[in-house]
Amino acid sequence: MLSRFPKSSAAVWLDLVNATDAERTEAEAAFGSVLPTREALSEIESSSRMRVRDGVLYLSVPSAAPHTPGARPGSPIGFVLSHERLVTVRYGSLPSFDAVTKALEADPASSGLEVFLRLCEEIVDRLADALEHLAADLTPLSEAAFHVEDVQGRRAVRSNKLLRLQLRSLGRHGDRLSEIRDTLVGLERITAFAGHNIEADASIKQRLASLAQDLASLADYDDQLFNKVQFLLDALVGLIGIAQNDIFKVLTIVSIVGIPPTLVASLYGMNFKNMPEYGWAFGYQYGLAMIVISAAVPLVWFKIKGWF
Repeated sequence: MLSRFPKSSAAVWLDLVNATDAERTEAEAAFGSVLPTREALSEIESSSRMRVRDGVLYLSVPSAAPHTPGARPGSPIGFVLSHERLVTVRYGSLPSFDAVTKALEADPASSGLEVFLRLCEEIVDRLADALEHLAADLTPLSEAAFHVEDVQGRRAVRSNKLLRLQLRSLGRHGDRLSEIRDTLVGLERITAFAGHNIEADASIKQRLASLAQDLASLADYDDQLFNKVQFLLDALVGLIGIAQNDIFKVLTIVSIVGIPPTLVASLYGMNFKNMPEYGWAFGYQYGLAMIVISAAVPLVWFKIKGWF
């Protein structure tokens, strides 16, 4: 789809969304430059993401647009930028681009560099909102891991299931933070590259400097959240290990407590003729008492040692 904007902006920005070959050819003829393919935008080398050809900048950045769980992350965004005009190449809907489109209808841009700057600023604003939401989502996970009392019995089994759900949720948050970090790093590089390779007035340079500061602060905040995710991940894995150890401890106690009664029962089940207990009037009761006592003694011992 080839998106055009009002006459005041159409001359400076051309937006290609899932463009067909015919639309790409039309856009290349209008802009006078070859547009990058999706494969070229997906390359991760700096030389592929930032290059200059005949005074035109070819830039690309990963997209951290929200996506449904299990779906592939957003496709990369390509910018073909000169001072006067901008062509964007993307392969999915992006709320930030829609917001800038509406803003341009009310306040048209005078150059492709200004449109590029507006797009970057809008993307940064949305990334900041995404980081704030992730921080809010991590708070209940932290409280559940460190501020909830231990549970016993069947509630402990449910707690173990909850830990697994929290572990999956934490993994999804970690993936999301990685996507945001890739976009932040990409934006930081391409904005700096654009500032060094395109002449701009003082106001544009000031906005670029402010954008660079915002990107640096968001990158630091992303690192902080990522460290928190890693810390919570280690804590949840440790809690799951403790829960498993509790299960093995119970099984160990049961198996050890069951050994002495089994030994007593086996001893009196040999049926030898010279076993005097067989002639006792209370031999049966004696045998039962020995079984109970042999099971109770280890339980008392474990209780004294604090095993349970």
